[in-house]
Amino acid sequence: MTVVTTFQHHIALIELNRPEAMNALNEQMLADLNAALDEVESSTCRGMVFTGAGDRAFCAGADISQLQGRTPRAHRANAVLGQAVFDRVYRSPLPSVAVIHGFAFGGGLELALACTARIATSRAKMGLPEVKLGLIPGYGGTQRLPRLIGEARAAEIILGGEVLGAEEALHIGLINRIVDGGRPGELGIAYLAPWVRHGKVAVAAARQAMRRGQEVSLNAGLAIEADVFSACTQSRDAAEGIAAFLAKRPAVFRDE
Repeated sequence: MTVVTTFQHHIALIELNRPEAMNALNEQMLADLNAALDEVESSTCRGMVFTGAGDRAFCAGADISQLQGRTPRAHRANAVLGQAVFDRVYRSPLPSVAVIHGFAFGGGLELALACTARIATSRAKMGLPEVKLGLIPGYGGTQRLPRLIGEARAAEIILGGEVLGAEEALHIGLINRIVDGGRPGELGIAYLAPWVRHGKVAVAAARQAMRRGQEVSLNAGLAIEADVFSACTQSRDAAEGIAAFLAKRPAVFRDE
């Protein structure tokens, strides 16, 4: 399998598994990633950690050998497929983190951009270098990167084909944290641990309000927040959280 999924501490570890190709994305990997997300959705896990096999790369991008000889229609279909798979990560009610170790270029960085958060080891290198091939990012990079770090800085990375180290990526807000001293999966689990301790209902509601709010005006986003908040108050977890706080005891959430 080009994607290997395991479960630890209520977290799904999703590993891109083509180390001989620096975990480059091909159509089989996209299909396997889609199947992995099906498995995660049917599980009781509370978060997702994305890593790459081996010590050279998180994901070096698209498998360039597959790009030759395609028709424009085939290229578009592949772009739409990659966007759809990554959008499942972005829109999942479960929080996710990409652990970038080594290279994260092109589609690899685009997968990381679809995650809730990104952390990187100190030797990580990342970028969207498609212009150097006469191409542009096709799995969401031109849309998600400007929304994350601003259009001006994103232009330098996309139009200039700039490669960033971990320190610069942290400085501009592309990654959340630099982490070292452990295996990628362990680092991802440790990062998500404070998030997955809470009930899935509230975490999913907060993610929904944030995600939907990014796509509309501030006033419309505030209305979305009010709607999601009021719906959240009717959950059993909210009743338990309020009761536990008033009784000065730990809450026992049941994800209901």
